[in-house]
Amino acid sequence: MIELEGPLGKSDAVNCELVSLERELSSLCKNSMIDPFGLYLYGLVLKEKGNENLARKVLVESVNSYPWNWSAWLELQSLCTTVDILNSLNLSNHWMKEFFLASVYQELRMHNESLSKHENLLGTFTFSNYIQAQIAKAQYSLREFEQVEVIFEDLLRNDPYRVEDMDTYSNVLYTKECFSALSYLAHRVIMTNKYRPESCCIIGNYYSLKGQHEKSVIYFRRALKLNKNYLSAWTLMGHEYVEMKNTPAAVDAYRRAVDINPRDYRAWYGLGQAYEMMGMPHYALHYFQKSVFFQPIDSRLWIAIAQCYESEQLHMLEEAIKCYQRAANCNDTEAIALHRLAKLHRELGQPEEAAFYYRKDLERMEAEEREGPNIVEALMFLATHYKAQKRFEEAEVYCTRLLDYTGPERETAKSLLRGMRIAQSGFPSMDIEHFHP
Repeated sequence: MIELEGPLGKSDAVNCELVSLERELSSLCKNSMIDPFGLYLYGLVLKEKGNENLARKVLVESVNSYPWNWSAWLELQSLCTTVDILNSLNLSNHWMKEFFLASVYQELRMHNESLSKHENLLGTFTFSNYIQAQIAKAQYSLREFEQVEVIFEDLLRNDPYRVEDMDTYSNVLYTKECFSALSYLAHRVIMTNKYRPESCCIIGNYYSLKGQHEKSVIYFRRALKLNKNYLSAWTLMGHEYVEMKNTPAAVDAYRRAVDINPRDYRAWYGLGQAYEMMGMPHYALHYFQKSVFFQPIDSRLWIAIAQCYESEQLHMLEEAIKCYQRAANCNDTEAIALHRLAKLHRELGQPEEAAFYYRKDLERMEAEEREGPNIVEALMFLATHYKAQKRFEEAEVYCTRLLDYTGPERETAKSLLRGMRIAQSGFPSMDIEHFHP
């Protein structure tokens, strides 16, 4: 477990003044003797007491009366958990409303809509670092890491002492395994302000990339002591505990992240990974499905679900195929889905479908100039499949490519070519001996 008490422990503290505050603010509101800031406070009290519907109504009244209180907009955003709730709000037209919609779209995982709103706002507020950072975060959610890196580099040039949102930049550098850039960023934020949660998370990412997971956890815990509700730190600390094979602590960290934001797909995905490590695929499947509900464009999540379906306990291969197909359509950068689709169709005795996916996988590997056993496997299957189909010209193409390899596949290709030479009638034979080792 993480901590039951202390700075990271769950708090059962209750504000005893909420009842009297609500009574007083409610009276002022009914008598129209309250200003927009009083309404904001009233909305906070109602939210704390769990009266979300009335809290939304009061906060809408507050932002309509005084649109420049961004804190009120953020509280209203936290109460907009669905698109239907958002559409039901009776908000006055104001440019601050556009900032709110752009932000809440991002929270609701409507990344393209959020990106579009922020880009429109950038046309008016051309030099706004805030808008640039939000565009980068939306593109990060869309996994457009190259564009994100460019934006954050520009932000640091324009504002060398910026720490806000730099933890997202560190996540990109971590994903791309940019050791030197992440090291430079970590040293930079330490010199600027080492007591910011973002700074601690960046340093934690740096140590994680170096494989020093215990040291990484220290910095994520430090970030949480500065801000107990700092979502990224809980999730990233869970990842570190997974690397350290400390699954109970990982599960606790991910659950704390989910408590803070039930829409955080990374925490749900982490829970799935933890239960998968414990050999509990039914639980893992549940959490992976929660994760993909909030981030359906991430191929890694679909692959994780497919692998659960492939497990011995479930062995639901048809469902696994559907998930791998979704992954393949979601820009599977790790190139796992096509290969697994080919193998599964092969196992299920569906050679035509297997050949289709082996061809697609082969085309992708050639385009990316990748080498490895998957290429040999694809060539072997396609050569054998087309020989069995008596499509000898296509089979010869794949066999000829196998002759470039030095392993047992070379001898297999020679054998296939001999077999085709014998089977063909009226076609010129191929002189196998001309292919030197």
